[in-house]
Amino acid sequence: MGLSWQQGPLAPAAVGRFLVPDPLPDRMLFAEPLRRRMRVRFGDIWIADSEDVVLLHEPGRYPVAYFPLHDTTADALQPGEHTTTHHDLGPTSWYTVRAGTRSTQRAAWQHTDLPDYAGDLSGRVAFAWRAMDSFYEEDERIVGHAADSYHRIDIRHTSRHLVVRSDDQVVAESTRALALYESGFAPRWYVPRTDIDESALTSVEGRTFCPYKGVADYYDIAGAHRAAWSYENAWTEVRRISGMVSFEPDKVEVHLDGTRLRPEPGQTVISHGVDRNLTPDEPIAARQP
Repeated sequence: MGLSWQQGPLAPAAVGRFLVPDPLPDRMLFAEPLRRRMRVRFGDIWIADSEDVVLLHEPGRYPVAYFPLHDTTADALQPGEHTTTHHDLGPTSWYTVRAGTRSTQRAAWQHTDLPDYAGDLSGRVAFAWRAMDSFYEEDERIVGHAADSYHRIDIRHTSRHLVVRSDDQVVAESTRALALYESGFAPRWYVPRTDIDESALTSVEGRTFCPYKGVADYYDIAGAHRAAWSYENAWTEVRRISGMVSFEPDKVEVHLDGTRLRPEPGQTVISHGVDRNLTPDEPIAARQP
């Protein structure tokens, strides 16, 4: 979750509310300087490189990076005939992106007749994330989507009594779990493997990745499909959960100090897809020095 995604403050399903006397507009867009160098790679060529990126937060979407046109490579953007109309930002023209022998239609866009209040995006272009080969901040690849500076993760050790059951079987019992607090989500509880009956976990295919935590492996528990997961090599920022296992409270019973945890409304993780040709192993390689 970030500023405008999932249950963020500007999202349609915001978990909180602004304490103001009058209702806010149904849709609020927020643009701000990224203040990080961002680069775009396509066809083995750097086609954009800028320290003047503007990040647009739009309700129900991940943040989108807008680059000044003068920070894109000459001839990388070829105007196309396709146009659309953005709900808030007006007419939008789409480009074919070219580099060497590579080209992809409708791979970048520009809002061409912006309302006065949206001048921050004037003269800027955004690239379709999955149409590009990769995006970088400095020399480090960013996977999934542009990083949201309002997305935060905190990890805390807890001695609370956590019990996981599948029917009559105790799958895990621990007073050494880690509580992971992620912006906009209910806490997730990660259990050391020494406190788990690993015979209850059946590895399944289908790894996923999180731009903030890394690559996740999944497990079935009895008849519950993908009821548990683990980040075997979590990103450095959340290294404490590496190798630990978390359990889905809507698929198995998770009890904390005797109280069964229930999924909270709006907590379903919505998949954003993967980068073009990105395999689950690539985000790990992308984080190697």
